[in-house]
Amino acid sequence: MTRLVLGSASSGRLAVLRGAGIEPLVVVSGVDEDAIIAELGPNAPAGQVVAALASAKAEAVAADLDADVASDCVVVGCDSMLEIDGRLCGKPDSADAARAQWNSMGGRVGLLHTGHCVLRLRSGSIVRREAQVGSTTVFFAKPTAADLNAYIGGGEPLGVAGAFTIDGRGGWFVDRIEGDPSNVIGLSLPLLRRLLDAAGLSISQLWASSPEA
Repeated sequence: MTRLVLGSASSGRLAVLRGAGIEPLVVVSGVDEDAIIAELGPNAPAGQVVAALASAKAEAVAADLDADVASDCVVVGCDSMLEIDGRLCGKPDSADAARAQWNSMGGRVGLLHTGHCVLRLRSGSIVRREAQVGSTTVFFAKPTAADLNAYIGGGEPLGVAGAFTIDGRGGWFVDRIEGDPSNVIGLSLPLLRRLLDAAGLSISQLWASSPEA
């Protein structure tokens, strides 16, 4: 029975999988994201950055799995970043950074990029590797000062790429999107389905292997 391992602490990604009928084993990678970004350099394209981070997370998790899990599983690593005017925005490190982020993107359009890496493991070894980036266009509203203060004060923007969500309080301030909404949450179901298929796994197999939530 093939177990799906989610290499992420993201509650949004976990909710996407659970809503789609999969109860993953969650293993957080502990990868030093800043070091990887620094190694790529300031001019690295957005897709390259999120792809590298997603792959690093998946590989770190795969290397640290118990033997019984690694005997038959698929590891999914993801990373998301928002691109505005060619500038990449990850999770803000403070309320001030979140406010500056919203002041720069309110009323504008950005691209939310999510890197996906799928590693198929059998008998403890990686037998297949698939990776791709999904991108979704996000049209932001411009929240009032009072609404922005309340949103930042609630803490949500500090834990998510680009300082916003579409599946939480931040959804009030997103006018529309063009593309896959689950990609904005942090894990694109259509893209993941294609990557799993390329790795020789069907959704029905994973449903059958998934423990009850």
